[in-house]
Amino acid sequence: MTSNICSRREFLGRAVASGAGMALGMGSLSRAADQPARKQARLSTPNAEKRGWRLCCQLYTFRDRSFYEALDVLSGIGVWRVEPAFFLPLSKEQPDLKTSEALPQDKRREMKLRMSDLGITMPNYYAPLEGDKGAYRKIFDFAKEMGVETLVAEPPPETFEALDGLCQEYKINLAVHNHPEGSGSKYWNPDAFVKACEGRSARIGGCPDSGHWVRSGLDTLESLRKYQKRIITVHLKDAAESGKRDSRDVPLGTGQANYSAILKQLADWKWRGVMTVEYEHQSPQLVQEVAQCVRFVEDFAASLK
Repeated sequence: MTSNICSRREFLGRAVASGAGMALGMGSLSRAADQPARKQARLSTPNAEKRGWRLCCQLYTFRDRSFYEALDVLSGIGVWRVEPAFFLPLSKEQPDLKTSEALPQDKRREMKLRMSDLGITMPNYYAPLEGDKGAYRKIFDFAKEMGVETLVAEPPPETFEALDGLCQEYKINLAVHNHPEGSGSKYWNPDAFVKACEGRSARIGGCPDSGHWVRSGLDTLESLRKYQKRIITVHLKDAAESGKRDSRDVPLGTGQANYSAILKQLADWKWRGVMTVEYEHQSPQLVQEVAQCVRFVEDFAASLK
């Protein structure tokens, strides 16, 4: 997610406000359900796949377009997995409908059909697990229905006990995300994450965001090692300048995150799981730069003995 917390809050505010009209669109279907089945695009990361590194894309990357439009882009560059965010639009035709547990059943079926047609799955979901414990079960129900393995969120530490129980019940993981220091993030410091996870089951773990570690001025490799066995999924992100909160994203391996060392450490641990590319910079060459991030991981995996 974005390191500019003010702009993110504005974005979320607009999403919530527009969601008020969601019920009005329940009777109409977007063109997604009418599309003919298509052959799955060629996977662009076979060597990463052999190592158990399942490449995915966080759809905040393509927040300038809808879920369905983003699927077409990712299919075109050979990425087979997505991590939607709860505040992003489902379709261009109905932008008030968000990719979240608020979707009516017909839209959930439509969403699953479009992914199935493209051979794309949804292993992660960026979820609104805040302080309202009464909303949690609805989120877990949606996640289970959509085939989600891991909820990515930034919940308050005092909610971990309730969330751990639901993780056990639904057999779905919770991966705690971090934002940069000064953004309101509770987990910008890896030590705070480690403390929050003490005594919790293996289904509670981390989704380390290396780009935000760079923005916080942290050593990315040292931070990763503090997470170690608690890493469930990762957000692959590089940033241009260390210690600068508004530092822009750059393609993996070209910034200050020391990405070769990060991937080498994960390989040495024989870590396996979902690796999610998130690219927050709205570059005119966005698709090409996302593809460059994907190629970096694939090339690194191919170079390993």
